[in-house]
Parts: sequence; C-alpha cells; structure tokens
Amino acid sequence: MASEQMAGGADAGGPAPPAPPARPLDAVDQDILRMLQADGRASIRSVAERVHVSRANAYARINRLVEDGVIRGFGARVDHERAGQGTSAYITLKIVQNSWRTVRERLRQLPGAAHIALVGGDFDVLLLVHTPDNRALRELVLTRLQAIPEVLSTRTLLVFEEEDLEPPG
Repeated sequence: MASEQMAGGADAGGPAPPAPPARPLDAVDQDILRMLQADGRASIRSVAERVHVSRANAYARINRLVEDGVIRGFGARVDHERAGQGTSAYITLKIVQNSWRTVRERLRQLPGAAHIALVGGDFDVLLLVHTPDNRALRELVLTRLQAIPEVLSTRTLLVFEEEDLEPPG
C-alpha cells in the first residue's frame, strides 16, 4: 500500500527538514494527489493503473512528492462524533503582538486541537478543537486557553454540523 511504502520517507515527529523549492506539478502528479487524497491506502499498483504510468514511475513520483513536501503524510479521516469527540468549535484568539511562536507551541499541546492558523483580520489565531462534550470545551476555553498569558481574548464558535470536502475526481 502507498501509505505503508511511503511512511518511511515522511518524518512523523519533530521539525521537518527544509523542503526544496516548489516545482510545478504536471497532470499526472495532480491525478496522483487527487487519488491519494481520496484513498491514502491506495496501492502503488492501483495508482499506476489509474494514472496510466508504470509502477516504478508511480513509486518515484510519490516519493518525490513526499520528499518535496507536497505530500506531508498519510492519515485517516476521522468521524469525531463516533470517536467520542462529539463537540467541535472554532475558537478565535487575540494575542499579544509578536507572541505567535510561543502561543502556537502552547496550542499544539491542547487536547483536541486539530488545526491552528495565524490569520489576518479582527483576530490573530483560528483554532479548531474537538472535545467529548460542552463541559470539556468549556474547561478547555476557560481553564486552558485563557490561562495562556499571551492570549488577550477568545471567542468560541460552536460547530453544529461539519463535512470534510472530498477532492474532485
């Protein structure tokens, strides 16, 4: 399977080495990306057949996409509710100027943190979290987030329904 064969090439822990400069992706690379986004467990053979290249060519292309940092890893799409994380929220944060790196490190350690983004606009950081229930969300916001000295304010947007968009194809 692609995920098993490629797993050795991607470092799952620690900072990644600097990626080489971006190269343009051709139509075959784009097709491979779409296929792996839809099914990260696809075998090299099935990828090669679907994009009409040899297995060696498909393997080399996937390796290059991993080495170039285009593919950051392989993973599972999780139904958070079925996994016991039935409450999701986007939390906006205003933070002390020039404290992004410190805040980011603290946010990475939060249980249930799924996505962290430094953004421009009315707030500085957008954080997506998944928690077991509203009580756990309340604890996360009021006890953990607001205890970070560089966090000036938070606003919580409760997610009622969500859907991961599938790549076209």
